[in-house]
Amino acid sequence: MKQSTSDQIEGSVHSLKGHAKQKVGEVIGNPKLEAEGQKERLAGEIQKKAGQIEKVFEK
Repeated sequence: MKQSTSDQIEGSVHSLKGHAKQKVGEVIGNPKLEAEGQKERLAGEIQKKAGQIEKVFEK
């Protein structure tokens, strides 16, 4: 599997995990968990975009 595809998949996984943490933090009223989820979601989105950019330059 190419690195760009791997980055896109890993980024999506991190984004989903972060979104879940964020929602759990909101529901239980834990701002620390909510912020941690936002941070992980954003990092996942950045990694996914980086994989998309790498894919463009592979051609």
